[in-house]
Amino acid sequence: MLVHKVIASPVGQLKLVASDRGLRAVLWEEDNPARVPLDASRESGSHPFLAQAEIQLGQYFAGERHDFQLPLDFAGTVFQQIVWRALLDIRYGETCSYENLAHRIGKPTAHRAVGAANGRNPISIIVPCHRVLGKNGALTGFAGGLGAKTYLLNLERRCSDAE
Repeated sequence: MLVHKVIASPVGQLKLVASDRGLRAVLWEEDNPARVPLDASRESGSHPFLAQAEIQLGQYFAGERHDFQLPLDFAGTVFQQIVWRALLDIRYGETCSYENLAHRIGKPTAHRAVGAANGRNPISIIVPCHRVLGKNGALTGFAGGLGAKTYLLNLERRCSDAE
């Protein structure tokens, strides 16, 4: 059984979804339901994974947290999960290209497939798909919109420079 909670953030409302194994999704207010198919969920204000995620996201947006310490419950194909786990290795304040990410997972010609998996990342922000850019650093599609992607990248850049 999945549970969810909607929270306010500087990039709009986020819907946090958890299972009994961990955080399953961080969805955007205008997210396309087909992007991250989920079973039905019930609202919960007290689920421990949702509470932890809300606190840690608040710390992230305040510039106080660079790494999340949450159990994650990825639901996707084996290839998608490989890509999503590789996203976790992109350090706070840094970016990489789809091509570079394909090389990191040992599939140097799979940059389009990596892009598709990146676009279906269910755990936005915490699994930092926003840190992946197109060729030559171009901003590319993002489920939360390019404004949110820009906000997240600028937040991380500012907080990295302050250290």
